[in-house]
Amino acid sequence: MIESMTETAQGQMWQSEPSTEALAAVAPQSSEDKTILIIEDDDYIGFMLVEALCQETPYRPLLVNDGVQALTLAKQVKPCLIITDYRLPLMNGIELYDRLHALNELAGTPTIMMSAYLPPQEEVRKRNLVALNKPFELDEFLDKVDSLLQC
Repeated sequence: MIESMTETAQGQMWQSEPSTEALAAVAPQSSEDKTILIIEDDDYIGFMLVEALCQETPYRPLLVNDGVQALTLAKQVKPCLIITDYRLPLMNGIELYDRLHALNELAGTPTIMMSAYLPPQEEVRKRNLVALNKPFELDEFLDKVDSLLQC
C-alpha cells in the first residue's frame, strides 16, 4: 500500500493509494497526451520513476503496485507505454505483459521490463520487450522512454 504523499501530474495530492477509478479520472483526455503506466511494487522506485517522468518529460505517469491494478487501469486509460517490474505480487511481469497485450487496444503498446532479475533473454526477445537491469542510470531510463514514444 502506498502511504506516502505524492503529487499527480495534474497537481492533485494523494494521501494514500488511489483507486484505479481515481487514477483514470486524472488521466489525460486528449489523444495527444501520452500516458505511461508504471507497475512497480517498490514504493521508493515507483515514486522516483514518477517524479523523473513528471520533471523531465511531457508524459503523464500513472503508478500502480501490482498486475491486477494494472489490468484494470490499462483498460480505462489505454497507456502509450507500459513500464513494469518483472517481480511483482500476484503475477510476474511476463504474465502481466501477455495479459495486457492480449487486449486488442494494447496489443502494440511498447513495454519496458525492469528488474535486477530479468526473465530469460528468449522470453524478452519473443515479446519484443525493452529490458532494463536494476539498478539503472536515470538518463538511460529517460532515453529509452523517449525513444519508444517518438514513434
